[in-house]
Amino acid sequence: MTQSLEREVTATAANSGANATSVFKNKQGESVAVDPARVDEVATAAIKALHEVIREKQVTYAEYDALKSWLISVGEDGEWPLFLDVWIEHVVEEVANADREGSKGTIEGPYYVPGSPQLGSEGTLPMREDEPGTPLDFSGQVRAVDGTPLANATVDLWHADDLGLYSQFAPGIPEWNLRGTFTTDADGRFMIHTLQPAPYQIPTDGSCGKLIAAAGWHAWRPAHLHLKVSAPGHLLITTQLYFDGGEYIDTDIADAVKPELILRPTAKADGMGNEVGYDFVLDPA
Repeated sequence: MTQSLEREVTATAANSGANATSVFKNKQGESVAVDPARVDEVATAAIKALHEVIREKQVTYAEYDALKSWLISVGEDGEWPLFLDVWIEHVVEEVANADREGSKGTIEGPYYVPGSPQLGSEGTLPMREDEPGTPLDFSGQVRAVDGTPLANATVDLWHADDLGLYSQFAPGIPEWNLRGTFTTDADGRFMIHTLQPAPYQIPTDGSCGKLIAAAGWHAWRPAHLHLKVSAPGHLLITTQLYFDGGEYIDTDIADAVKPELILRPTAKADGMGNEVGYDFVLDPA
């Protein structure tokens, strides 16, 4: 899964994984009805798989009690969304999008907030006047699988700041900092001016952090941009884009990196930061 790496940096995505639980509850809406036969099928398979792990690894009563205590603490700490998004979601995403022809997706993660400022086909993400980081010009085109440019497609982008913090999930950050929604022009193109994000740790102050420490894993995610790209008549794609040569690319705690999602920025001719392009191909709905 992951490797144990040492790094004396404190960049953390949010002060507590409980923040993600609060946001999830607010956006969840009505519960989706699931056929009892499907519940039986999946739950039975999952429980049997756990039984096999217990037998194979000869789990002791002391270890069983430690697990029980830890599971209780995950709920008390409000970290179930964090746990699921980090260790489970990448497989759900893989299954859900296995038959797509278009661009690769990956996990959404717990830090998406809808309704970010509309910034046209070219614009700069909202940021503080002294926002640290290397300037990044991120451009691209949104197309259908047959190559047709998709005008008026939506490109929703968000990412952490240079300390690994997300707006609306950590105190003292403006509401829409480093979040924005763009609309492609007549040729399906967009241009976004932002800053190159840094790697960060997932929250380690609760039960998920205790699991990471006990297993000797590291808690780091590689630097990445989050995106949701959509267009009328086409399937939404949720994805993340990473940076070639970046730390933790090969040992992402969330196992969400794919080769197709790695950017290779180059220095701008004027020396003012980096630039990179990436095109999105959307499947028909």
